[in-house]
Amino acid sequence: MATKEAILKEITDKKAVAIIRAQTAEEAIEISEACIEGGVSIIEVTFTVPQATHVIQRLVDKYKENNVVIGAGSVLDPETARVAMLAGAEFIVSPYLNEDTAKISNRYRIPYMPGIMTIKESVNALELGVDILKLFPGDVYDLSIIKSIKGPLPQAQLMPTGGVTVDNVGQWLEAGACAVGLGSSLIKRSSKENYFEIVDRSRQLCAKIQEFKDKQ
Repeated sequence: MATKEAILKEITDKKAVAIIRAQTAEEAIEISEACIEGGVSIIEVTFTVPQATHVIQRLVDKYKENNVVIGAGSVLDPETARVAMLAGAEFIVSPYLNEDTAKISNRYRIPYMPGIMTIKESVNALELGVDILKLFPGDVYDLSIIKSIKGPLPQAQLMPTGGVTVDNVGQWLEAGACAVGLGSSLIKRSSKENYFEIVDRSRQLCAKIQEFKDKQ
């Protein structure tokens, strides 16, 4: 497993996390594979997926030599975080800040990205050693929220999730996001025949991110 610093660098370099939700484990694996084929190599398997640990293990085993990072999302407590880590998850994402999950993630040097909405939550997360703050749900804000938070907290690394699309990803990055999380806007319908549409959207997403990087 890569170091915490290496995983964080991958996330901030690649700038896009694909959030995987599906009705079955096999469907989640297929969606993940489509995203990876399209170039999105940071995959967040949510614990709303049946047999999420099985999905994480399968993906970790398949892509361990391919510079793909597999993490766990919708992690609500430290017990689930530890189960995810034992399955091979290389980062942990939560919809809210949980102190005990932050502590266990720090103990095992796994990046933890909790959802935050306020300056107070942001400060609390930073004090608990969180490196990337998941701005969630992103669709309740406009782009100016990044500047508003980074005004008093310039050290905060923000990853908006929810409301981010292939079309507006460049705007979020230009506003100061260190990375973005995309779920339904990337994977849309989770049917098998939609596989190549997910591949195509993933390629479009990577192209938009590259356009942003080329401007820097």
